[in-house]
Amino acid sequence: MMKGISGLIFILYISAVSWGKKMRWCTVSEPEQRKCADLAKALVAALPPIAVTAFARLSCVKAYSTADCINKIRANKADLVTLDAGEVYSAVKQFGLMAVAKEIYIDGGCILAVAVVRNSSLLDIRSLKGIRSCHSGARWTAGWSLPLGHLLSRNYLPWAEEQPLSQAVSAFFNASCVPGAAAMALSLCSQCQGQKSYNPQKNFHCETSHSEPFYNNQGAFRCLKAGVGDVAFVDHTVLDSIDDSEKDEYRLLCTDGTRAPLSNFRKCNLGRGPGRGVVTRLNNRKIARKFLTASQMAFGWRRERQRFQLFNSSVYGTNDLLFSDVTDKLTVLQEDMDISQVLGLDYVALLKGLGHEGSSLEDSVVRWCCISHAEQKKCEQWALSIKSDPLVCVRASSMSDCIEKIKRDEVDAVSLDATHTFIAGKCGLVPVVTEYYGEKCEFTQGEEGHFETKDLPSVYGVAVVRRSSRSVYFGNMGGRRSCHGHMYSPAGWVLPAKYTLSTEHNNSASCEPDKVYSEVFWKGCLPGGQGNLCKVCLGGTEEAATKRCSDNHNERYYGNIGALRCLVGDRSGKSYGDVAFIEHHNLESNIKNLNSSGWAEGWLSWDFELLCGDGGRAALTEWKSCNLGAIPPNTVMTRPVLIARIYDFLMKSQEATAARPDSEFHMFKSQQYGESDLIFKDATQCLVHTSHKDYRTILGEEFYSQAESIFNCTHSDILKFCNQDVCSIF
Repeated sequence: MMKGISGLIFILYISAVSWGKKMRWCTVSEPEQRKCADLAKALVAALPPIAVTAFARLSCVKAYSTADCINKIRANKADLVTLDAGEVYSAVKQFGLMAVAKEIYIDGGCILAVAVVRNSSLLDIRSLKGIRSCHSGARWTAGWSLPLGHLLSRNYLPWAEEQPLSQAVSAFFNASCVPGAAAMALSLCSQCQGQKSYNPQKNFHCETSHSEPFYNNQGAFRCLKAGVGDVAFVDHTVLDSIDDSEKDEYRLLCTDGTRAPLSNFRKCNLGRGPGRGVVTRLNNRKIARKFLTASQMAFGWRRERQRFQLFNSSVYGTNDLLFSDVTDKLTVLQEDMDISQVLGLDYVALLKGLGHEGSSLEDSVVRWCCISHAEQKKCEQWALSIKSDPLVCVRASSMSDCIEKIKRDEVDAVSLDATHTFIAGKCGLVPVVTEYYGEKCEFTQGEEGHFETKDLPSVYGVAVVRRSSRSVYFGNMGGRRSCHGHMYSPAGWVLPAKYTLSTEHNNSASCEPDKVYSEVFWKGCLPGGQGNLCKVCLGGTEEAATKRCSDNHNERYYGNIGALRCLVGDRSGKSYGDVAFIEHHNLESNIKNLNSSGWAEGWLSWDFELLCGDGGRAALTEWKSCNLGAIPPNTVMTRPVLIARIYDFLMKSQEATAARPDSEFHMFKSQQYGESDLIFKDATQCLVHTSHKDYRTILGEEFYSQAESIFNCTHSDILKFCNQDVCSIF
């Protein structure tokens, strides 16, 4: 084993000599300086004799803060330092450094942010205004970004337009210790206890240095324990360091307003974010990777008699020197990894939303995702009709593409059907409002435009056939032609797979709808699908020209109105299906639209029937007793930090359009654009506040379980994209 380690370090030695390079680690305290010096000695002892001279040149550069370390690395006065993920982002995006390694913990590469209070206090997450706060560090993941992101998303923390976030935080808390915040707002340092000096090298007050007693996660908890603060924002790894005899003296604050014991941190936390990383200069990246690999191989294993332990600082009388003590291993990052891949799309989007790149939540436009030419037209009309926050309409190719664009911070919000809401929830997006399909919206007294209800009426999936097609019924669909709203649509993709479509075909693979439909039907139109399930589709024309089977309204057979067009065929009477799987709402008005739009003449509601699951048929009006199942309503989804802003924007829009019933623009009508269900379903009466609910609650257990069982055995590119989480890819 040691022979292999020595060989690897020898390779590093050869590289160092050939490049004329020595490694310089940046430290931020005397204990860290001592540990760094011991690492240098340990490397000398572990090297083969020929390499001793070279590695004796490993040096330790003392700085007064992590910010000072970043400056020293930029100026080529130091080479490496380990930083919190928030500082890694700043080092890369603002100062041109590069992340070369990440700390990996027993549970993966991420940490959970927790808010800790004394058990004797009466605080909850909604009552933090005016109290004293302890933070692990300015812009740190658990001490700053995740808790503030949560407070902003619930509108607990006011953030005025063009106001720096630090100023809003300073006004929110009565007093704080946020190490590293002196340059942002001095009041955020009032509770810190580090030594003060006019000499920067001797000033440790409110600095990101172990010489500030309340620095890092251990320090923030120390701040709470000392009675200097009322709440400590730290990551979950610090909880293990609390003595068992003391753990009952503290509680965690949960997002639902409750409190929980420290052991419940997996369920009671303020969010998940990436752990710490190592940064260097771009031109130093290759030797830095080799150095870190060799150091870990020599001293990364936890052995009692080991000469030096890379991930243990107990002998120096403090914690987390050079690396976090809870580190299980280092992952050396690949050459071409973007910062979004290193830290995760959600986290990078959060930092942008918190102003890490100079923007604020209030001074940017709302970017709405549109999936077709018709939706773009309606969205642009929406933007012209309102006087609230500016609205920008951004084009995407499908609902799944919208989800990816929201994750990438390219758009902000979109209304999704139930299946895509499930996918978006799995991707870390959250609900803002849900469409309401009831008969009447009763708005909260004194708050025009705001509506809340426990009842969220569903729509129903139905199977529609031409009355003249007497031989088409459940169990006898083999070899027929099918029309489905679109890929992943609840009525056109999820629900039909539950039924025996053809007794001649094996329907046991109901968890794979694509497989079922491609085996049962001769051909069909499933926009977003492939193979024989695209052969009936038409594509688009003129301004909406698109390839056949596109997963948006540009495909003329897309959605509920599109599947109905598919059922009757194109204007020439060709390219038609035998059965259409659609939603019951607006079915009769869509039939009338066939005539008024000039698509097809002479069709009446009487010309169509519903197929019932028991093999029978019924009139279109009998959808309550003859349907494929209930479908949860559409939900507007966004990134967590934007909930309050998107909700406020939608309520202002709803109020403004409701006040002008004679206006050309109607949020919940689409026929004037030649389609149906654009942006919102046409059946929507108003939008219901649901940001306080989990997406699983909105979907209901039955639909959620059905969707989960389907995607457990169905490949999905968007879920594959979302599952590339920084906590699991290593």
